[in-house]
Amino acid sequence: MKRALFFLIAATAFGQQYDVLIRNGWIVDGTGNAGFLGDVALSGGRIAAMGNLLKATGKRTIDAKGLVISPGFIDLHNHSDYTIVADGNGQSMIRQGVTSMIFGEGGSAAPDNGSRGWTDFKGYFAVLMKQGISTNIGTYVGSSQIWTNVRGEKPGPPTAAELAKMQQIVRESMEQGALGVASSLSGPPGSWIDTATLVTLCKAAAPYGGIYSTHMRTEGQGVFESVAEAIRIGREAGVPVDIIHLKLADRKLWGQMPELVSLIRQARDNGQDVTVNVYPYRAGQNNLATIIPPWAHEGGAKALIARLQDPALRGRLRDEIEHGIPGTGTTGVTWYNHYTATGSWEGMLLVSMSNPAYKKFEGKRMSEVIQTLGGDPLDVLFKVLVDNGGSIPTVYFHHDENDMRYALTQPFASIGSDGSAISEDDLSGGQPHPRYFGTFPRILGRYVRDEKVLGLEDAVRKMTSANAGKLRLWDRGILRPGMAADVTVFDPKTIIDKATYEKPRQYAVGVEYVFVNGVLVLEKGRHTGARPGQILRR
Repeated sequence: MKRALFFLIAATAFGQQYDVLIRNGWIVDGTGNAGFLGDVALSGGRIAAMGNLLKATGKRTIDAKGLVISPGFIDLHNHSDYTIVADGNGQSMIRQGVTSMIFGEGGSAAPDNGSRGWTDFKGYFAVLMKQGISTNIGTYVGSSQIWTNVRGEKPGPPTAAELAKMQQIVRESMEQGALGVASSLSGPPGSWIDTATLVTLCKAAAPYGGIYSTHMRTEGQGVFESVAEAIRIGREAGVPVDIIHLKLADRKLWGQMPELVSLIRQARDNGQDVTVNVYPYRAGQNNLATIIPPWAHEGGAKALIARLQDPALRGRLRDEIEHGIPGTGTTGVTWYNHYTATGSWEGMLLVSMSNPAYKKFEGKRMSEVIQTLGGDPLDVLFKVLVDNGGSIPTVYFHHDENDMRYALTQPFASIGSDGSAISEDDLSGGQPHPRYFGTFPRILGRYVRDEKVLGLEDAVRKMTSANAGKLRLWDRGILRPGMAADVTVFDPKTIIDKATYEKPRQYAVGVEYVFVNGVLVLEKGRHTGARPGQILRR
């Protein structure tokens, strides 16, 4: 490794003192360009200089010999909307090198009824800034959040007056800093929202430069139609599209990722801005209640529980769970059936239970629950859901490693965890998906260093500038003088995830230092307690 003397030597570098001087690191700047040996200086919350800063000094100097200096990782798809309110330190994400988290899918923190202490994004952001947060955060406004705020827990179509109110919520959210509209369409209330309504919502975001981020209607049977729907929404609304965690989540479709990617590539070749994000695991997380058909969810959790307890409905529920519902509508599918897609009760791992009597089943497979409780599997399913308020977060093993790798290597694919920032020792959330603790180090350790699926520079690009570019966050995601000083320093020889499906609450290793807006938040793998995070607005 030779020091890159030619690169961005600041005129003020000679004799200059900076707040922080990171010396002798392998600089991977986030653009995808080749790395080089050099120094990075931080001052006033910004990157002040880079390159050969031999005569410069720092109030704090860090020797990064043998380490990689990169932009802080931007988690494009994160579910810490409320966990960051409960604990602003964001431990499991900071320890992965994440400096910015982007919230909102079908649900989002706003609009809200005020029970949490806010009603809109302005109020939500104020709560976060008052308490302090260790990472930067940004958020979409969720289409399901808008839908239930206006229509409640019932299907459509919306009236003209309701649609106008939904558009107004989008405009107000964008004016307060939302990054675009996000959707989660695989189950109620998202599955009740028709294509035309989504186009209308996205049109309201378009003048503000908003993006459409979508967890599609199905990632199983009907996934090609779902991709086509997402592309159509972006085209008709005039907004960029980012498809959340692209996958083929049905065993019958494994191996068809090249054909699915080709559909996206064709839209891109036609000039449309369509991208995807991926997480490096072959299991996803949803809710055990997604096994129940959409019509049974109308009216909310209490109505769902009443239907599960109604003997007159058992026959219909059983038939649709075991065989699915014939497809209708624009996507050719009514409902993504997690049971038929996963193919077995063994392929479902229960994350957390609200009923204390069921705590012993956290981290267990649904097959174990059925065996322990005894009886018909679907009867056990109904009982477990009823006894736990109609909701049990569940990990589903439903997609293929080779398909994931193929999607991961596409130039328009970036990285998003689909996880939440939590701590190792807070057990209130049960046994979550390991992506909460391991996504970004897993990419750098397993898929870059060990298996060479990606090159280091490209992997860092997918975690940094690729995500900043999607969100139009022009002052982050790249190491350049003048950019925000979000910086991650990691050991390429040791970085790796430790979290497993059986023991997920384990911090990753190998991330040595993390700076957020120029403030040291992680030092030699330990959280400093600093909370310098900011709100990332459109």
